[in-house]
Amino acid sequence: MTPLAVKNLVLAIIAAVGTGIATALGGWDMALQALLAVMAIDIVTGLLVALVWKKSGKSATGAADSRAMFKGLCRKFVIILAVFLAQQIDRSTGLGGVLRLGAILFFTGNEGLSVVENAGLMGVPMPKIIKDALEQLRKKGGDKE
Repeated sequence: MTPLAVKNLVLAIIAAVGTGIATALGGWDMALQALLAVMAIDIVTGLLVALVWKKSGKSATGAADSRAMFKGLCRKFVIILAVFLAQQIDRSTGLGGVLRLGAILFFTGNEGLSVVENAGLMGVPMPKIIKDALEQLRKKGGDKE
C-alpha cells in the first residue's frame, strides 16, 4: 500500500467515525459546533490559567495537576454523553430535538461562563454583554439559578 493510499484510508476512517459521532449527537449543526468550540476554548483557557498564571482553583498550588486535568476531560466527555442522552430521548418520544437543543444551550452557557472565569483569573476583562448572553443560554437550557 502506498503512503498516499494509507493517508486516504486513515482520513476515510476519521471521516466515518466523525460522521457517526455527529449523527449520534443529532447532527453537525451550529448548536453542536458552538458547544464543542466553547468546550475547546475552556480547555485551552483552563490550561493557560494553570500552566502560565498558576491560579487554578483545581490544585493546592494553583499550578497544573494531571488528576484535575483528567477530571476536567471526564466532565467534558459526560457533557457529550448528556447531549447523546437528550438526543435519544428526543428520538424515542418524537420531541424533534427540543431536549437536545436545551441540553446544548445549557452546557454552552455553562462552559462559556467557565471561560469568563478563566479570563478573569488571567486579568482579561470580559464585556458584560457576553456574560449576560452566556447566562441567558444557561437559562434557555433549563437552569433558572
